[in-house]
Amino acid sequence: MDLFQYDFMIRALTGALIIGLVAPALGIYLVQRRLSLIGDGIGHVALTGVGVGLLLHQSPVITAVIVSVIGAIGVELVRERGRTSGDLALALLFYGGIAGGVVLVGLSDDSSNANLMQFLFGSLTTTSRQDLTVIAVLGVAVLVAMLGLRQALFAVCNDEEYARVSGLPVRTLNLLMAVTTAVTVTIAMRTVGLLLVSALMVVPVAAAQQVTRGFRSTMVAAMLIGVGAAAAGITLAGEVNTAPGATIVILAIAVFVAITVGSAVWRILRRRVAAAHDHSEPPEVVLQQVGSR
Repeated sequence: MDLFQYDFMIRALTGALIIGLVAPALGIYLVQRRLSLIGDGIGHVALTGVGVGLLLHQSPVITAVIVSVIGAIGVELVRERGRTSGDLALALLFYGGIAGGVVLVGLSDDSSNANLMQFLFGSLTTTSRQDLTVIAVLGVAVLVAMLGLRQALFAVCNDEEYARVSGLPVRTLNLLMAVTTAVTVTIAMRTVGLLLVSALMVVPVAAAQQVTRGFRSTMVAAMLIGVGAAAAGITLAGEVNTAPGATIVILAIAVFVAITVGSAVWRILRRRVAAAHDHSEPPEVVLQQVGSR
């Protein structure tokens, strides 16, 4: 049976493909800055935003975006002024966000475990047309920013002091990174969930780094891996009736493991072939080959 004859599956696939493309495009900068876990921290803050929305009978997505952006900007300003370390700021974000979210969701009228699980682990099959529109608009905005400002963002992530000396608006770019991270986490909560979104930002990038060298090639490879994992995850989840978000993340991790093992085996084989070739050739032949190069 063709699962994609149903509208909800088409919406689920479309939303997953958007997030699979956007999350690695942003995640490569977070990995470069060694902030791989910031997505988890903002995800916890987004849960507070969900609780606010349920408590006030407003759209949880909108309130989650607002609260996440405020939290991300706050962490960036604290990190910039050096009043506390980045790790401590993330820890405060983790614990305060999850605690506030659980309390607010519990106080709301709509506090069922099913609704909470949808936000924590994703619920693509219940994505409405309005949800998909929000995901598409915000996702395209984040993608345009990440690609259009690639050189400036790379400079800031690679060496912030050098970027500042070069005249780049470092604070503005850092705040842009914080805001786009918050937006990406929030729109991805319908896809992979608040507890798993960081994996989709980091794992495709980590997998791409095993086989690429340059920043641009790594970004392209990570985006391809993210889209592939999203498409395969939605299809497999529909076939075997598993959670779409968790399936996408597991497939991304499987790709990372396969690439890592394959790269290691390839390097070992190349070394053995090179060693065997060096021992099999007479010394004068080896010298002639070296000279011809």
